[in-house]
Amino acid sequence: MGHGFIADVSSRRGRLRPLSRLVLVALVVVLLGGAFVEAAVAAPVAADSAYVVRPGDTLGAIAARFGVSAGAIARANGIANPDRIYVGQNLAIPGAGGAANPPAAPRPPSQAPATGTYIVQPGDTLGKIAARYGTTVARLMALNGLSNPNLIWVGQRLKVTGAASGGGTKPPVQGPVSGRWIDVDISSQRLTAYQGNTPVFSALVSTGLPRTPTVIGRFKVYTKLRSTRMRGPGYDLPGVPYTMYFYKGYGIHGTYWHNNFGRPMSHGCVNMRTQDAAWLFSWASVGTPVVTHW
Repeated sequence: MGHGFIADVSSRRGRLRPLSRLVLVALVVVLLGGAFVEAAVAAPVAADSAYVVRPGDTLGAIAARFGVSAGAIARANGIANPDRIYVGQNLAIPGAGGAANPPAAPRPPSQAPATGTYIVQPGDTLGKIAARYGTTVARLMALNGLSNPNLIWVGQRLKVTGAASGGGTKPPVQGPVSGRWIDVDISSQRLTAYQGNTPVFSALVSTGLPRTPTVIGRFKVYTKLRSTRMRGPGYDLPGVPYTMYFYKGYGIHGTYWHNNFGRPMSHGCVNMRTQDAAWLFSWASVGTPVVTHW
């Protein structure tokens, strides 16, 4: 009977060995699974990244570069006017993962093929296309039989001359070699303040209506008035803020009677949002060159 007991125990030990191996394997799996879970929990959540505004940047271009919306960047930085950012400004980019360097900038849109045609892209103006190809708005209008430089549409095929420059940050016209000057691009309804060839401020404006166009040429600010009354045929506007006259009765000033910036609205002056006009008024001085063009 004693031998039978020993044999029985030995057989049980033989059966337990495979079970012990299974238990060991299960423990290893549990330990490795815990390590993976811990690594997953420890993975950092996407954090805000910082970006310093460069010459030629817009909020939309920065947003596209980081894969976020312009509205999200504006909210994260308390920006009320998305057209008002400046070179050197530090922006927090929400959810950009804390990357030290932003992703590569997107390639410039649709360069002209050998046939000398260009397909209009979203955000294009005739002025921007002309600057990209080193030509003029008047030349593009003549080539394409256009009567209204503000009437082009996405997908339209335009004849162009010259090679695409890739849309660099050079001003659309040749300004002073150095110093501060103001560019008014009537074709895009945009005013840009330059230091030499470096843009430091840009905003949408409203220039003259077809019957009362803004004067074209090179001028200089000859007087500055923090507030003035403007009167003419069909209008009488008291307290027009931050006015800078650059040629006879033509001036750049703040506007409180409309908010349709980006389209012609005026009797010949350059209408700006009041906060934008305040910035420009403090930045420019009497004698600052003003260049207006298509």
